[in-house]
Amino acid sequence: MRIRQIVFAAAQLPHNATRLAELFGMDAPFRDPGVAEFGLDNAVFVFGDQFIEIVSPVRAGTAAGRLIDKRGDGGYMLILQTDDFERERLHLDRLGVRRVWAKDLDDIRAMHLHPKDIGGAIVSIDQPLPAASWRWGGPDWRVQPGRAGAQRVMGLCIQALDPKAMAQRWAHVLALPEAVGEGSGWRLPLHEGWVDFMPADTFAEGIVGYTLAVADLPSLLDKADRMGVPRQGHSLTLLGTRIDLQALA
Repeated sequence: MRIRQIVFAAAQLPHNATRLAELFGMDAPFRDPGVAEFGLDNAVFVFGDQFIEIVSPVRAGTAAGRLIDKRGDGGYMLILQTDDFERERLHLDRLGVRRVWAKDLDDIRAMHLHPKDIGGAIVSIDQPLPAASWRWGGPDWRVQPGRAGAQRVMGLCIQALDPKAMAQRWAHVLALPEAVGEGSGWRLPLHEGWVDFMPADTFAEGIVGYTLAVADLPSLLDKADRMGVPRQGHSLTLLGTRIDLQALA
């Protein structure tokens, strides 16, 4: 499995979408009318051949809205791409893992896992057809030219009351190799990426950080300073989330 899309939840969509696009030099986002089903509006940006989405509630009683009320803006969801949807579905059925939403279309199959059955985040497992396509990015998305098209979402960080137990649960649910202990946390390897699980410094569990590999790190850090984005070294604070930046190899 590989990371194909990460999702933030934010109370204010236009301001945050404009700021994110300016900082990372991304093209105009796709606005997916389909998320109205969940009581949301959104903006989906192309980042390499992956995607960064911001969702914002437009009615009361949404999962994203409850998270924002509890923690403020922050990391919300992870979408993983698989090469065998049916294998994943059968594995989840054997484990008794519930799904809160599923869609079976000509060009993509997707299922959202019940958060209580995996922990820490809403996780979706998707298989696009063909593999390089991505319906959720809109009908006209294209990889950006040059080195920008090679940029990567490398990983994410989830804080948990019991990081080892949550890492083990993810590995079991997603049929992945066991997580490896790293310092005070645990790292679950993905194809070309990872999920880190760290001790929670509050009683809240959830996504607290993403790691991005960018084409021009010095220029991006300079732009962040000019935009007034809080940072410490190569780490920014954006949308209530820590964004760790790496130079693209």
